[in-house]
Amino acid sequence: MAKRKTKFICQECGYESPKWMGKCPGCSQWNKMVEEVEVTGAARRGAFTHSQGSTILTKPTPITSIETVNEPRILTELNEFNRVLGGGVVKGSLVLIGGDPGIGKSTLLLQVSSQLANKGHLVLYISGEESLRQTKLRAERLHIASNNLFVYSETNLEEINRTIDSINPSFVIIDSIQTVFHPDVTSAPGSVSQVRECTAELMRIGKTKGIAIFIVGHVTKEGSIAGPRLLEHMVDTVLYFEGERHHTYRILRSVKNRFGSTNEMGIFEMKEFGLEEVENPSEIFLEERSRGAAGSTVVASMEGTRPILVEIQALVSPTSFGNPRRMATGVDHNRVPLLMAVLEKRVGMLLANQDAYLKVAGGVKLDEPAIDLAIAVSIASSFRDKPTRTTDCIIGEVGLTGEVRRVSRIEQRVQEAAKMGFERIILPANNLGGWTGPKGVQLIGVTSVSEALRAALGE
Repeated sequence: MAKRKTKFICQECGYESPKWMGKCPGCSQWNKMVEEVEVTGAARRGAFTHSQGSTILTKPTPITSIETVNEPRILTELNEFNRVLGGGVVKGSLVLIGGDPGIGKSTLLLQVSSQLANKGHLVLYISGEESLRQTKLRAERLHIASNNLFVYSETNLEEINRTIDSINPSFVIIDSIQTVFHPDVTSAPGSVSQVRECTAELMRIGKTKGIAIFIVGHVTKEGSIAGPRLLEHMVDTVLYFEGERHHTYRILRSVKNRFGSTNEMGIFEMKEFGLEEVENPSEIFLEERSRGAAGSTVVASMEGTRPILVEIQALVSPTSFGNPRRMATGVDHNRVPLLMAVLEKRVGMLLANQDAYLKVAGGVKLDEPAIDLAIAVSIASSFRDKPTRTTDCIIGEVGLTGEVRRVSRIEQRVQEAAKMGFERIILPANNLGGWTGPKGVQLIGVTSVSEALRAALGE
């Protein structure tokens, strides 16, 4: 009997080595190398191979002679879900959805499955974590019942493949990819080899048969999808389902999309009978805003193609430690000391002995430079203990020399602020040319942080 060949694979990044190493050279993580048997045979079939083993023959073709078919996207009844996908579900696409346990991934996909089934599409929901009765109980709670929705409890990928061949569905949901295993791969389900081979096989199934496949992925304690980073590169779309388990609002965020924008965000609210979309997220994020409180400002941030108004709160207080504390939630924590340095150097505020705490209300994460000016005004408002006007919206990027730089899509931001009832918009002066603002809204152009503080705080 021939000796089985083994190798050590990093469970974090997929790096392979013939011998064990304590530190992975690929991702520099410790104690992530696990011994696995080398994959051979059927599990190593080439890309785009039929389940029976016959390979689709292709040859180099001039790009001008390739015919394309513009197939319409399939829309669900959740407009927020359609928005994040880039306008609907694409046939033959492979979509990966990750999120914390209990956040509502299975609920979201079961609702989407029911909506697609009600439109006449054949949907196969494969659960590797729940039995058929458990899935049925979840469906009854969500008032889901359709003859076009098939539920299947299986983890063997070959059995799943045979079932797909037999019923020929238009959509397949795999919940979750960490529970599915390929019998030709000897490692345990959820390992790097299993996740990689199973995802590759599902990709072949979806591309060759034109089936849209959704797969659920578990996340690690750091918040990234469990398994090798290669998993996110293989699929067409990567979505993250975020939110606090103790709050009702959920955020579906796109981080990769071959068929649309990578910055789209959808807002949902978890209720007794499932998830409901939030059509006006700006109203939700501002409904509990304190009136007349120092350290609170509103900024119009772009999430993909949608402007969203969110509240930025700052608290500045004298420190009792040798080194002042700088903490931030919802924004890059390195942005707070940078903007505080600008305020100290360019405006003259003595912030070196002050603790600073910054938070974006509502659990939203903002990462665009257009929120810089709102953060700076919030910090100055808390430090001076002077509240800003409740009808002010502040937009702008701040440079290290204290200048306020132009931002993109200013018309959409101003229109959203005007729709929510804001009367004054403090924005970069370079953004004022070439367009006119809405009636009843005063546009105040500023060129520096000092001008912005004078306009917002009267300094």
